[in-house]
Amino acid sequence: MGFDDEWAGIRSDATEQAPVGTRLNQLDGGGGGGAAGGAPDLATAPAKKRAAANTIETELEPNTGKAATWADEATTAAVGGFSGWATAEGLKTVETTWDKQVRTLLARLASEKTALRGTALSFGGQELDTRARIAGVRPVSGIERY
Repeated sequence: MGFDDEWAGIRSDATEQAPVGTRLNQLDGGGGGGAAGGAPDLATAPAKKRAAANTIETELEPNTGKAATWADEATTAAVGGFSGWATAEGLKTVETTWDKQVRTLLARLASEKTALRGTALSFGGQELDTRARIAGVRPVSGIERY
């Protein structure tokens, strides 16, 4: 029996079986399912996200830059002191690696700062949109029919 014959047999066996479908009899026991499933668990604090982004901008980024400059100055002085030795070449390699790591860290901090601000803005906008939609829905009063 070749592959084509075997594959045709498998396909015909599959089509002869009872139809397969999904049927939901009840909500899962894990607390899911929306309103009937329990208290909502999404909580966000846009003000805290903005505060964290501001801390990155006003403290972490500047202090990281200062530390990198201080280390570069100290390493440059050490390289001068070990001029002509293999240690000087090793220190230059360390300095190059350090500078690359500092640039990577600063880029990561900038990315996190942007993400925090974007998330705060996004959640804040979503909340305002939801409030506006809810405010637009109001029960129809019997008095309004007249």
